[in-house]
Amino acid sequence: MGWIFLVCAGIFEVVGVTGLNLILRNKNAFSFAVFVLGLGSSFTFLSLAMQTLPMGTAYAIWTGIGTVGSGLVGILFYGESKSIARIIFMAMVLSAAIGLKLIS
Repeated sequence: MGWIFLVCAGIFEVVGVTGLNLILRNKNAFSFAVFVLGLGSSFTFLSLAMQTLPMGTAYAIWTGIGTVGSGLVGILFYGESKSIARIIFMAMVLSAAIGLKLIS
């Protein structure tokens, strides 16, 4: 269950960061709700994951999912750079996260 909680934590981190971007674009109740609920859920699931997974592994995977997920949201919805270098480095972060899963 720890890994499922960790993936949920990473997904909700992306939701929270997207909410932060929404706040920067338009300060309204919906933007703040997305931000607070996203990051609140993310930390809740992260704490549940850390009950069975090592702290370093959980944190690394959580930040990796958040980094890659937020980058993809930026590319897909906010017109951010789609450079090959950016995509390669996001793939490297993702491969490191998969490597941590395989060795734990």
